[in-house]
Amino acid sequence: MIPIIPYLCGMEWNGKRYHAAKEPGLKLVLDAGFSCPGRCTFCDNAAFHPSYSTPSKSITQQLEEGIAFHAARGRTGGPYLAYFQSFSNTFAPLGRLREVYAEALAHPAVSGLVIGTRPDCVDAEKLDYIASLGCARMEYGIESCRDETLRRVQRGHGFACAEQAVRETAARGIPVCGHFILGLPGETRETLLEDVSRINALPLDSVKFHQLQLLKGTPMAGEFAARPEDFVRWTLDGYIDLLVDILERLRPGIAVGRLAASVPPRFLAVPGWGVKAAEFSRLLDARMVGRDTWQGRKA
Repeated sequence: MIPIIPYLCGMEWNGKRYHAAKEPGLKLVLDAGFSCPGRCTFCDNAAFHPSYSTPSKSITQQLEEGIAFHAARGRTGGPYLAYFQSFSNTFAPLGRLREVYAEALAHPAVSGLVIGTRPDCVDAEKLDYIASLGCARMEYGIESCRDETLRRVQRGHGFACAEQAVRETAARGIPVCGHFILGLPGETRETLLEDVSRINALPLDSVKFHQLQLLKGTPMAGEFAARPEDFVRWTLDGYIDLLVDILERLRPGIAVGRLAASVPPRFLAVPGWGVKAAEFSRLLDARMVGRDTWQGRKA
């Protein structure tokens, strides 16, 4: 079977199961041609965005093709969110950011921005400008709460940098999402559960979790081939149990925007689980109900 894991966006717990929360708009993924101050050992951006999203096209063209992309799949009507996803979308001079964000917001179907970036790519001036827009959300790739892990994956900053960026962003009234990868080398089920308390202490509005996916050609895929004992590779059943354990410890005020992820199979160095989105959701719901538990029960 094709190893597809769901991109669960805006999930909320209603006392019995997770369900799709009402989103402020469909996300139109954009690539504005930004880069990063460094490349992590797990990263291949080509695996994570749709074919219409390429920097050779203008922001307006990408938006138009993104709307058509959703329409072809029966998702129409908007409003839409311009989702700057690829690489670090604040890694540029402020003047360039103004141009790019203004072009996106000028589109009549766009109601706001989602800006994906790294904690070490923001400063007070950029955050003040983003806050002034009044319609932007920030997504920070935090990835791990442990400095030793961040060093190992060549992240280029420590957890303290992420803490500062999240706090300074939240202080300006900008909604903040934190992104975390489950299964980075050296981390275990025990360390991941310990780290939930550090996530809870951050002023995050939402979080995204997903399993580590080993992508062909990345340094991490080579590291796994050489030292597989440094990695925890969950079965589907084990990963669902891990998620339930994490959700029990996650404070209820944090929305869960993602619980797993998928890339096209051609990018994978190690096969996925072969389960589709609806089945994954059903299995997670059943495990939560079977354990008679909910988000925040142990927070």
